Amino acid sequence: MELVNAAAQAAADRLAHDIIAYDVSDVLSITDAFVLASAPNDRQVKSIVDEIEERLNKQLGAKPVRREGDRDARWILLDYVDIVVHVQHSEERVFYALERLWKDCPELPLPEDARKTRGKAEEHAQLAGKDAEGELN
Repeated sequence: MELVNAAAQAAADRLAHDIIAYDVSDVLSITDAFVLASAPNDRQVKSIVDEIEERLNKQLGAKPVRREGDRDARWILLDYVDIVVHVQHSEERVFYALERLWKDCPELPLPEDARKTRGKAEEHAQLAGKDAEGELN
């Protein structure tokens, strides 16, 4: 839970949207938890990932065993063995809908700042003149 909370707080501090974490330990043997977050542009996706990686290293001495998706910055994955962090561009988040895949898994409690990010992607899209699927209004 320490890794999950630190990752979620770091994402919230970098203004990630819709942060959520699932306990996937009963259905996957490769990890215990998934942390999901999103951002409206590639630069912010990278910034969120960099902050998560730095924070987990400084606070907990944790380094990812694998980092994937850096080139396009549309979906970056940080694999810490015990947890896997997915930071997606908002469009990828809607398209791949990981929440649907893991909806039967228990949701993990997150810090208040992370919980407050729920619904921010939709709010941001409306401000940008887009609907929930990213189409211009």
